[in-house]
Amino acid sequence: MRVITWAILLALFILLLAFAAKNSEPVTLHFYFDLEWKAPLILLLFGFFFAGALLGLLAMFGNWYAQRREIARLQRTEGSANKAGSSIAAQPPAAEG
Repeated sequence: MRVITWAILLALFILLLAFAAKNSEPVTLHFYFDLEWKAPLILLLFGFFFAGALLGLLAMFGNWYAQRREIARLQRTEGSANKAGSSIAAQPPAAEG
C-alpha cells in the first residue's frame, strides 16, 4: 500500500512539474492605484491556490473549535453521570419486607 501511495505522489509531482514548465511565461498582475506585479504564471497560480486553501482552513477552524468544546462538555457530563451511576450501583439493595 505504501508503494502505491508513493507512486501516486510521484506521478502527481511530475504532473505539476510539467504544468509549471509549460506555464513559466511572465504575466502582469494589476492592482488598484496603478500598482502591478510581474511574476511567472505558475507562481501566481500556486500562490492563489495556497491562499485559497489557507482561507478555507481558517473558515473551518471556528466550527472545528466549537465541536471540540462540545465534545469535551459531553465527555464531562458523561463522566459525572457514570460516577453517579456507579455510586448508586455500589449501594446494596434495600431489604423488602
